[in-house]
Amino acid sequence: MRELHGRNALLTGGSGGIGAHIARALARAGANVVVSGRREEALASVASELREMGVRAEAVPGDLHERAHLEALVERSESALGPLDVLVNNAGVELAAAFTRYTREELTSMIDVNLTAPLLLTHSVLPGMLARGRGHVVFVASVAGKLGPAYAGPYAATKAGLIAITQSLRAQYVHAPVGFSVICPGFVAGEGMYQRMVEQGMSSNRVMGTTKIEKVADRAIDSIRRDRPEVIESGTPLRPVLALGQLSPRLIERVMPRIGLTDLFRRVAASRGRAS
Repeated sequence: MRELHGRNALLTGGSGGIGAHIARALARAGANVVVSGRREEALASVASELREMGVRAEAVPGDLHERAHLEALVERSESALGPLDVLVNNAGVELAAAFTRYTREELTSMIDVNLTAPLLLTHSVLPGMLARGRGHVVFVASVAGKLGPAYAGPYAATKAGLIAITQSLRAQYVHAPVGFSVICPGFVAGEGMYQRMVEQGMSSNRVMGTTKIEKVADRAIDSIRRDRPEVIESGTPLRPVLALGQLSPRLIERVMPRIGLTDLFRRVAASRGRAS
């Protein structure tokens, strides 16, 4: 879908962070946008900003933990803008902890928002996209889904699921006029999850690297226009490391602590009293 001007997009997690930047990038490309999330005032502010950019935009609040909200989200979005051409599954929650320190409610919450909601939303929009002969679905995953770090197992598992569903859908609909992409950001400076870590005095290093939130948003738009299967945006060349992890899992187990990744997430978990 190289031309986004006049197309209609639904974006979850649109009240701030990466989501708000992707919403702005969609608007710059000429797409009309429904932004969804739980923070109603922030959503309204983003939608107002998008309208000032010359596109139609609506804020549709919703809690992805709630199945009823999920079922109504696509219907409300299409009532506001018309048939959806683009779905960006961006909403996500994370919590660093030793695995045994998670509550069962925390485990299911991450699965509900990070994995179940994208699957159900995609299941809702895909028939219409296929019938109209156009559409694209973007899943915002994480490098953690490619190489799960310590103290982030449930989060990494949900993001790995998004990578797998993208691969499966691309294989099934390879000859259909609908595309699927997955974006795997690393540590994203500026806003969002990693920025909260920085504000607590915990940050990446040269080896792990950081990227800018604007780059992630731009790569998301590029993935739609060029139907890219997978985009890794980390600020450092991670593909050789990820390839090494596939070829030699035991070796990568030794590498990850040495580059500081395990210690970083341990410190985040400790700051929440969940490291042991």
